[in-house]
Amino acid sequence: MVDVTEKEMDNPTFKSDTVLSDVHLHCPNKRHLMVRLNAVGQPVFLSYFTLLWNTEDLASEKRKREATTEREHQYRSGDELCDEDRNNLKERELNSEVEALLDDDGDLEVVRRPRSASDLEAEDLLRDRVCPVILMKGEEDAFEDKQKCTYSDAVKIEHTMATPLEDVGKQVWRAAFLLADYIVFKRDTFRCCSVLELGGGTGITSIIMGTVAKRVYCTDVGEDLLAMCEQNVALNKHLMELGRGEVKVKELDWLKDEFCTDPEAPYSWSEEEIADLHDHCTVIMAADVFYDDDLTDALFRTLYRITHNLRNSCTVYLALEKRLKFTLRHMDVTCEAYSHFRNTLNDLENLQDSKIKYTAEPIKVDFCQALIYERIEQL
Repeated sequence: MVDVTEKEMDNPTFKSDTVLSDVHLHCPNKRHLMVRLNAVGQPVFLSYFTLLWNTEDLASEKRKREATTEREHQYRSGDELCDEDRNNLKERELNSEVEALLDDDGDLEVVRRPRSASDLEAEDLLRDRVCPVILMKGEEDAFEDKQKCTYSDAVKIEHTMATPLEDVGKQVWRAAFLLADYIVFKRDTFRCCSVLELGGGTGITSIIMGTVAKRVYCTDVGEDLLAMCEQNVALNKHLMELGRGEVKVKELDWLKDEFCTDPEAPYSWSEEEIADLHDHCTVIMAADVFYDDDLTDALFRTLYRITHNLRNSCTVYLALEKRLKFTLRHMDVTCEAYSHFRNTLNDLENLQDSKIKYTAEPIKVDFCQALIYERIEQL
C-alpha cells in the first residue's frame, strides 16, 4: 500500500495508504503520458502495451521461456543431477564462456563492470524507471500522429498510477494481462462468442476479447471508471475492427440483485441488451477482482444469479494473483484473499442445485505470452 505525492511527477515519493499496481513499475521501454485529470483529480496516464500477434513470435517467446525453465530446473533439482554431473555441466559452461571471451590471438577480453548506474541503465541491465511525460493541451494529437506506425500492434490504455482501494479498477493489473494472453492463445475458442466481463476496470481484457468475440459486455461500477473504460474502448477500435467485434461498457453492481435499467443513468442496460446477454452469452470472465472477502462473496452471488438465467451452458474464466503478506494473527506469511476465494469456489462446486452444475478446473499457465509484462509464479 503506497501513496504517490505529486510533488515531482518524474520522481514520485511513496508514503502510505494508497494502492499501486506493479505493472507500471515493470514496463520496460514504456512511456507513461499524463493526458488529464479525472473527475476526482487523479492524474490519468496513457500507456502503450505491445501485442505479439504473430504465431511465430508467440512460439519463440514460449521456447525461450521453456529453455529458461529447463536451465533453472537443472540447477535447482539436486535429485536429478549428481554432484559430479553438475560440476561437469558448470565446467563445460565455464569453458564455453571463456572461449567466447577470447579474441583472435587467444587473449582474454575482460568485460568490465559499468562504473555508474547510468551505464547500467544505458545497457538495459536494470529495469526502466517510470518517468511520466506530461503533455500540454493539444499535444495528444501530435503524439498520436508521430506514433501511429510504431504502435499499430499496441493496446492504448488510459489509467491511473496509484489510487485509494475503492478505485483500484482504474489501474492495470497483471492478472488482466494473463487472461488477455489466454484469449490471444485460444483465439478460436472465443471466436464469435458473446461474452460478459465482471469488474472490467480499464477494459484491457474486454478489448483483447473484442478482437475475436462477436460482442463483449464490459461491466463495472462508478461513472468515472466506466467513462475511462469507454474511452479505452474508443482508443482501440482499430484492433476490434479486425475481428468485427463490439465492446459495450455497462454498469453492473454485484451488491445489487438487478441490472441497472434506469434510462437516465449512464451505462444502464436496455431490456434488449439484457435479453441478448441471457440468450447468447457463453463466456464470463473476471481478472484480479479477489482482494476483498465481501466483494468475493458478492461476485459469486452475481455469478450464480446470472448463470441461472442463461439459455446456454457457460464457461467462466477467473484470473488472479496470489498476494502474500505477513499477518500478526497467523504469525506467518498467508494469502487470505486467495484462501477465501478457493473456499467460496468449493462451496459453489458443492452446491446442490437441480437446475445447474458447477465444475472448477485449473488452467496451466504455460501458454504463450502475447503482452509484454512480468509473468510471476503467483499468477
